[in-house]
Order: sequence, then structure tokens, then C-alpha cells
Amino acid sequence: MDINWIAVLVAAVSAFVLGGIWYGPIFGKTWMGLVGVTEESMKEANMGKIYGTAFLLNLVAVAAFAMFLGDVDPATGAMYGFVAGLGWVATSFGISYLFEGRPLGLWLVNGGYHTLQFTLFGLILGLF
Repeated sequence: MDINWIAVLVAAVSAFVLGGIWYGPIFGKTWMGLVGVTEESMKEANMGKIYGTAFLLNLVAVAAFAMFLGDVDPATGAMYGFVAGLGWVATSFGISYLFEGRPLGLWLVNGGYHTLQFTLFGLILGLF
């Protein structure tokens, strides 16, 4: 199976940017409150390690998704990405969150991000 590594890189970067927006100005304060993180604790975190590892994990996720997706048009890629994000990732989080007693709001924030992340993956892979 041929993987377009440029598309994988572009998709990983775009999802990384989406995460910065999603967990920043859009839902940052909500997410921080739901997980009990403070701005002070975030300043103490090793952000280079966190961002670097997050980017590598995005690369792995989009490369694996590209193997499943194959050659599709952008609309089909986005639809398959939406289904993968909501149907596999978000629902898997939902099962874990139920047993962990995590709040519904956290599932909505995290599941929503990953649904959009995979939709974006599919759209970009379809464009290439």
C-alpha cells in the first residue's frame, strides 16, 4: 500500500493546529476545569515533551488511518474520518469515561476534538 507521506505530514500538522485552537481559545478553560489543570500547573509542565509527543502521535494516527482509507476523494475521506473519529475514537473514550466516572462535558470536548481531527485527516488525505 502506498502512503502519501506529504499528505500524512500536512494532516498531522493541521490536526496539531486544530488541537491548539480547540484546547486553547475554544474549550481551553472548560477542559482545564474538567480535568483539574490550572494555568500554573501548565506553566510547570514540560511543554516541549508534550507538544513533541502529541505531534508524533498525530503522525502515527494519520499514517494508520491512511492505510485503512486508501485512495478516496476529499468528501469520502472526510465522511470516513468523521465516522472513524465519532464511531471508533469518541465511543472508545466514552466507554472508558463511563467506568472512570469522568464528566460528560470532558467526553464532549475530547470526543469532539478527535471527531474533527479524523474528519480533517480524511479530508486532507482525500485532497492528496
